[in-house]
Amino acid sequence: MLDTETIRKIEDFVYPQPRSIQEIAQFIGKNWRTADRYVDEITKQFGTLSTKNFREGTRGALKVVYWASVEKVSNSIFQEQMEKDILTGKTKHDFSGFNIFQHVKDKEKTAWVKQGKNEVDLGRLSDFTEFLNKAEKQVLFFSGNLSFVNYKDKKNDVFKVLENLVKRGISIKIICRVDIGGRNNVEKLLSLNHKYGKELIEIRHREQPLRITVVDKKIANIKEVKEPTGRENELNEKTFIFYTIKDREWIEWLSKIFWKMFNNSVSSEKRTAEMDKIFNKNL
Repeated sequence: MLDTETIRKIEDFVYPQPRSIQEIAQFIGKNWRTADRYVDEITKQFGTLSTKNFREGTRGALKVVYWASVEKVSNSIFQEQMEKDILTGKTKHDFSGFNIFQHVKDKEKTAWVKQGKNEVDLGRLSDFTEFLNKAEKQVLFFSGNLSFVNYKDKKNDVFKVLENLVKRGISIKIICRVDIGGRNNVEKLLSLNHKYGKELIEIRHREQPLRITVVDKKIANIKEVKEPTGRENELNEKTFIFYTIKDREWIEWLSKIFWKMFNNSVSSEKRTAEMDKIFNKNL
């Protein structure tokens, strides 16, 4: 069983220099498969470790584990400036997803634009549910108030898709506002943990400007909404823009931004417990 002490031992062992799974196994006194499972769990749960496979598909294949620093996230001037803007932003209006999209190579990105009243009416849900169903290990959500858990049309129901991910053992980590307004969405999603006896969904409170979903560190979907301004020669209808990127470097960067936020945010359980104190006292 992976306990807190074992997590600390593995992290302390890897921090000074990269280690192979075999080295970690010997250090903690476990077999290779157990050590590999522990590393995978730490990577998914805390984002402090990363892995890289060398010579895959050969008898000499080697899996190396290294420290995934969440302090040093950005590797370029563009990334450093965006990191500052994202970490100080509070609402979706404080940062544009296009700022990321513009730096990604053409072959690693696509964009979809349409005007409409809401996402359900756009006919985009089938694409989003298909995107989520690609997950094999983990989904990371940068969200506002988790409103997407209620999206459904005649053929698609996002909540049911998320429920199927939990059934399949997929880890789901979320950063969003955990407040009175969005509490029902939070509790609705966390109910899946109780229903299936699994702690696969973890939600933490953070006011932040991104609306992004990252699947398995392989692909990211970025949503941007432009409201009509009412000014001449500008947008006169609500416009939805969805950017899809597959660039390894930028997805790694987004994942590090996520973990930097996540590891410094308050758990949804603590937030809702404090809300209960207020309501119970005033009822």
